[in-house]
Amino acid sequence: MKDLLSVLKISVPSKIYIKDPETSELGKRIVENSIKIINDIGFESFTFKKLGNKISSNESSIYRYFESKHKLLLYLSSWYWAWLEYQLVIETFSISNKKDKLEKAIMVVTRTIEEDSNFSHINETLLYRIIVNESSKSFLTKEVDKDNKEGYFEIYKRLISRLEAMISDVNPNYPFALSLASAILEGGLHQHFLNEHFPSITNSKDGKTPTKFFIHLVNQTLI
Repeated sequence: MKDLLSVLKISVPSKIYIKDPETSELGKRIVENSIKIINDIGFESFTFKKLGNKISSNESSIYRYFESKHKLLLYLSSWYWAWLEYQLVIETFSISNKKDKLEKAIMVVTRTIEEDSNFSHINETLLYRIIVNESSKSFLTKEVDKDNKEGYFEIYKRLISRLEAMISDVNPNYPFALSLASAILEGGLHQHFLNEHFPSITNSKDGKTPTKFFIHLVNQTLI
């Protein structure tokens, strides 16, 4: 537990940004309003010019924090994964039963997100919607291997490793724990996406939540 607490903070890899937006009011407004705009119009239509107009600031001031809108999306994604990791650790550390702990972890990473009042400049509900609809655009690029080497996805990968460890605790002989962990994390987002945009090809409705699906899947798989 001591090792877990040592990384229990909302921090983003420093190479993603030029200046940490958490260090100034302008930076926080950039993050806050970029979430609102991307949620409203989508990442493809989002520009720093539109963001600058929203916050009554020059584009050049935004470029002092992020060199591109891709880096801004990487920042938002990393912040979300770090925040989700925080939730995962807090909500599972006191659970001693390994199966119960894994089920709680699945619930945390697959549930619909509500706003967390601890971070007033970030609306987690809107950020969650961006992650569901846009986060794949942060790594489905030609530069993904370079970005990975730079450490941009370290929090995302660490979160999957935490799930892998819980899966292995339940069944140490299961040979695909890492694959299952990544399938849970990405699959939860995908099921929420399908429910919103293609409801005819998912059972994730009428009380059959992605959480229930993945708990059922994992229980059947690890027996």
